[in-house]
Amino acid sequence: VKRYMDECITNARVKGYVETIFGRKRFLADINSRNATVRGYAERNAINAPIQGSAADIIKAAMIRIFDKLQQKRMRSKMILQVHDELNFNVVPDELEALREIVTEEMENVCKLSVPLKTDLGAGENWLVAH
Repeated sequence: VKRYMDECITNARVKGYVETIFGRKRFLADINSRNATVRGYAERNAINAPIQGSAADIIKAAMIRIFDKLQQKRMRSKMILQVHDELNFNVVPDELEALREIVTEEMENVCKLSVPLKTDLGAGENWLVAH
C-alpha cells in the first residue's frame, strides 16, 4: 500500500495528473507547490482520486451495461438509484431471478482486475429489508 501511495504521488509530480483505470484524468495543479499545506492536499488527492474515480468509473460502466441488457430483454424492472457502490432497482416480481443474473454478470465482469469483483444482492419491499 505504501508503495502504491508513493507511486501515485511520484507519477502525479511528473505528469501533473493522475488517472482512473478507465483513463479519466484528475489534474493536480498544486502537486509541486512550495506550500506544504497546499502540496499535502494535492498529494492526498493523488492517492485518493484514482481509487475513488476508478470505483465511480466501474459502477457507471456497470450501470450502462445493465441498462442496455434490461432494454434488450424488454424487462419492466427499472434501475432507480445509485449510492456509492450500490444500485437500487424497482423490480417486477416475476423478473427478480433474471435481474439477479444480469446484475451479477454485468457488475462482476465490467472490467478485468487483478482481484475479482464480487456482488452481493438483496431483495425486499424496501431498502432496509433488502440489506
